[in-house]
Amino acid sequence: MTPPFTGRCLCGAVTFRCTEAPLWQGHCHCESCRRATASPMTSFLGIRDGAWEWTGAAPATYESSPGVTRSFCAICGTQMAFRADRFPDEIHFYAATLDRPEAYQPTTHYFSAEQLPWLHLADGLARK
Repeated sequence: MTPPFTGRCLCGAVTFRCTEAPLWQGHCHCESCRRATASPMTSFLGIRDGAWEWTGAAPATYESSPGVTRSFCAICGTQMAFRADRFPDEIHFYAATLDRPEAYQPTTHYFSAEQLPWLHLADGLARK
């Protein structure tokens, strides 16, 4: 993805802008992410702190587990970002919130051991 790039929630209240290329891009299959997004998996891009900013309303936050905070739009409910103490210098934005999601290029499936058995993906990406 070529910076700068932007994203937003469904209603457009919460928006963000990134000024550097992602540190990584991948799909997450963990149960926590599935439940937070009500989907069989979700897709993230990691952005270094200092290379992004909220440009609209600040999102609401929810501590989904110790050391994990999820940001979402308080108006429409769109999941916007994920932060975890184990990744102290980065934020993870949901790829589906990008204004140009077609530019997203995942390279890895994370927590693939938790992938739902009825989800069949033959994309050839690495699995961790």
